[in-house]
Amino acid sequence: MNIQLGCYEIPLEIIHKNNKNIYFRFKEDGILYVTCNRFVSEKEVRRLIAFNEKSLLKMYENFLKQNENNSHFYYLGDSYTVVVDETVKKVNIVEDMIYTKDDKMLDKWCKNEALRIFGERLKAQVFNFSDIPPFTWKIRKMSTRWGVNNVTKRIITLNSELLKKDVTLIDYVIVHELCHFYEANHSSRFWAQVEKRYPYYKLARKRLRVE
Repeated sequence: MNIQLGCYEIPLEIIHKNNKNIYFRFKEDGILYVTCNRFVSEKEVRRLIAFNEKSLLKMYENFLKQNENNSHFYYLGDSYTVVVDETVKKVNIVEDMIYTKDDKMLDKWCKNEALRIFGERLKAQVFNFSDIPPFTWKIRKMSTRWGVNNVTKRIITLNSELLKKDVTLIDYVIVHELCHFYEANHSSRFWAQVEKRYPYYKLARKRLRVE
């Protein structure tokens, strides 16, 4: 059975249980699941859906937006459609498609690409610095920061999500963290060091906040 929410015709599935309350939720299949007491009729469910149409419509549009984001794969600033093919031996990019056997293969490829590309960009940017101490670097996924420099331990950590950004933004984050070897804070002296090596740092910061 289907229902109408705004301009959308959406599949509806009613699940009867012994619970007292009624629950609405969208799953990955895009179906509106309504869980309610076994004595609640389909007519009553439809009435409640109509009564809550505004909030349900918002839920559905959020679902559509999330689903659209999940269907695209971002790599070095470009968007690709993921094609899963069990015959694929290794990840391969063809035009705007990225072919993989499964998610596990794609995840492993991303980790290797992050190590390769971040390593290359670190080596390239280090030449713009002098008198910085020997340091090590690592990669991990972070939710609030693109990079971290533990100046005391001399460890730079780069966010694995940077692989989604274009190389110019990766370079900015690397320059930013390397400059912390000169200035551990974000004083005007620190930003002067950044600007010396990355003149358009303000634009990069804005892009990283927006994207």
